[in-house]
Amino acid sequence: MPAAVRFGVNYTPSEGWFHHWLDFDLDSVRADLDSIAALGLDHIRVFPLWPYFQPNRALIRPRAVEQLVQLVDAAGERGLDVTVDALQGHVSSFDFLPAWTRTWHRRNLFTDPDVVEGQAAYLRTLAAALAGRPHFLGMTLGNEVNQFSAGPHPDPDRATEAEIDRWLARLLAACEEGAPGRLHVHAEYDATWYQDDQPFTPGQAARHGAMTAVHSWVFNGTAQRHGRTAVPTEHHAAYLVELSKAWAEDPHRPVWLQEVGAPAPLVPPEHAAAFTEATVAAALDCPDLWGITWWCSHDVSRDLADFPALEYGLGLLTNDRVPKDSARVLERAARRERRTPEPRTTALAVPADPAVRSRCAPGGPVYDAYFRLVADGARPTTVLDSRAADRAHLTARGITEVVTPDQVLPTPHGGTRS
Repeated sequence: MPAAVRFGVNYTPSEGWFHHWLDFDLDSVRADLDSIAALGLDHIRVFPLWPYFQPNRALIRPRAVEQLVQLVDAAGERGLDVTVDALQGHVSSFDFLPAWTRTWHRRNLFTDPDVVEGQAAYLRTLAAALAGRPHFLGMTLGNEVNQFSAGPHPDPDRATEAEIDRWLARLLAACEEGAPGRLHVHAEYDATWYQDDQPFTPGQAARHGAMTAVHSWVFNGTAQRHGRTAVPTEHHAAYLVELSKAWAEDPHRPVWLQEVGAPAPLVPPEHAAAFTEATVAAALDCPDLWGITWWCSHDVSRDLADFPALEYGLGLLTNDRVPKDSARVLERAARRERRTPEPRTTALAVPADPAVRSRCAPGGPVYDAYFRLVADGARPTTVLDSRAADRAHLTARGITEVVTPDQVLPTPHGGTRS
């Protein structure tokens, strides 16, 4: 019997945001965790800021590590499991990179051997400090670190697919060295699935680490094109879950919806609860879903400057820890008994070549065909075009029919292509 889907939240401290590590207040953290646990959620994802924890390549601050352990222990006391992101990296439009990688010390984050070994030491240290804690789930290498590897970042650290492959293998191994047997993963924003020149590829996302992590944000063109209540908007998270499965070697590899939120103004605050309910319902209809971790726990304080406007109101709870309607939606979902989804028997063929993965992006033929199938009442998944005739693979996944985008999309003259 499959394990129940996990429900959690990305923890954004109500006081000081992630700068709270500079003035760590365990009582404030405990109050935040109380407000999260009261919603019936079972895990949090937490974010050490890399420059605060490792300000010099040879210095991983013991006091910062101790405070992280205190946070994990406090979460455990409230029945919350914890997953820890290390290389922050990039959060809420800000980059947090240590000085020993920038300006006069400019070195590539993914290919410089000293930088990579410094990162490995940091990951191994955090993992080892938490290895004995029963409520520690595992490490995520960092938050959307792929945004550093290509445009539109203004100063990217360029790398090849092969170099990224080696980077992922080395750093995931460091996590395993520190905390053997835990759920160590890596996570990228959706350029991995949509942007042709990204060196972080779908194959890497679906094959490295204990499970696949996807981040769903409908401000990527989806809500702009279709509106807040359209099928592509309400099913975008489910689409990424099912899209990721095309590249997985394990036919039942778990997929973690690690980030998903209701971004204003595309999803106005008064409609956030409805969007949350629709998004969660669609995701729960995906087989092999490990969990849903909403972005985020608490609003960003208006006392803090220069965040994009949408970032201030993404919390399930206000800055003074009051639950919003969307929090109640997630609470009901977390407490509800759920059935195991049936296999998705219709698969849409997607290109195996990552150089043309933009066909899967908003406006691309794979994307449009997928949502045409959903709108017509189907429950599609995806399969690589290179595996579309592999009967053993299709059978293992419960797929009985494979269709191409050309067979689904309407022709310019009406009807569908055959």
